[in-house]
Amino acid sequence: MSAAARDLSVYIHVPFCAVRCGYCDFNTYTATELGGGGSQREYPANAMAEMDLTLAADRAAGYEYAQVSTVFFGGGTPTLLPADDLVAMLDHLRALIPLAPDAEVTSEANPDSVTRASLSRMADGGITRVSIGMQSAVPSVLATLDRTHEPERVPQVVQWAKEAGLDVSLDLIYGTPGETLADVETSVRAALACGVDHLSAYSLIIEGNTAMARQLRRGELEAPDPDDMADKYELIDDLTREAGLSWYEVSNFARTEEHRSRHNLAYWRGGDWWGIGPGAHRHRDGLRSWNVKHPSRYARMLAVGELPVADSEQVAAEDRLVERIMLELRIADGLEVSVVPEENREMLAVHRDRGHLDPDALARGRAVLTRSGRLLADAVIRDLVP
Repeated sequence: MSAAARDLSVYIHVPFCAVRCGYCDFNTYTATELGGGGSQREYPANAMAEMDLTLAADRAAGYEYAQVSTVFFGGGTPTLLPADDLVAMLDHLRALIPLAPDAEVTSEANPDSVTRASLSRMADGGITRVSIGMQSAVPSVLATLDRTHEPERVPQVVQWAKEAGLDVSLDLIYGTPGETLADVETSVRAALACGVDHLSAYSLIIEGNTAMARQLRRGELEAPDPDDMADKYELIDDLTREAGLSWYEVSNFARTEEHRSRHNLAYWRGGDWWGIGPGAHRHRDGLRSWNVKHPSRYARMLAVGELPVADSEQVAAEDRLVERIMLELRIADGLEVSVVPEENREMLAVHRDRGHLDPDALARGRAVLTRSGRLLADAVIRDLVP
């Protein structure tokens, strides 16, 4: 199969954490040495070997990439690895496929997993942006979330990152059991006081197989209340807007279009991306595949020259349409009305009249959520998908 050269985004999953947080359902591991080639020390070489095999497989299938437009080191905690390791992986990728001159290269970080020196090394090595897991500025909330940093560490790390020339995003979680509306205000104001140009605020979702879910079942914690979560979201929206940030995705706020996460926008707009690392997913023109989860098995497969893919699927056209509606409706640019199946388009007017869709945008042929629509995004989406 042949295809014109296209832009590519690359996600590199670093599956290690110092402590596993009670709410976390990600594919992460706390052991430094996992055996079977899956250790933190061996990880960069394994990830680079997967890049080599992935590029060879894509070329064999007739796919070429003009450039890498965004890179995202996620986790886990990528900055548990030495900064030199992150830079080495980025350099290896750059040697395979050119990075765009304005490539956005992000690394997630915890406030206590970076230093002034490591941030400077990351910036010197081509990383342009850090996404720092602040989560809260309230010690009791951080304790419930099993976070290990002190609140005062965050502004210090943000300052170091800015001095290194990095763009900075702060990530918050709201809806933690026991968290008050005043706690949320404290956290948002503390984040904004750092002078960041991007803020993510995610509602806590307690997955069934996590330590926090077990605490809920034992009655040790109280489940989040949907009305309370809505009040907290509205407060976050008010405070960010007052500080000059605007929503561009339901949970993400940026000062200008240039400060939006281009990597995440590539996901939401259905772009092509590689997923490198244990459990990582990749997408190419409707073909989705995902890697084996455990770092040791991942390493063993790479050692014999085998792509560590667990399975794949060609997403059907109807499912791709559902995903497009789900994702594009969540961003401020909205969704082209023509994308909505004809039999569902009458619901656009219904949700406009209910105050969930912007009437001016709808008149221009785009479905854009209002604030009340953002709070009920899942319900709006259900009415528009086939």
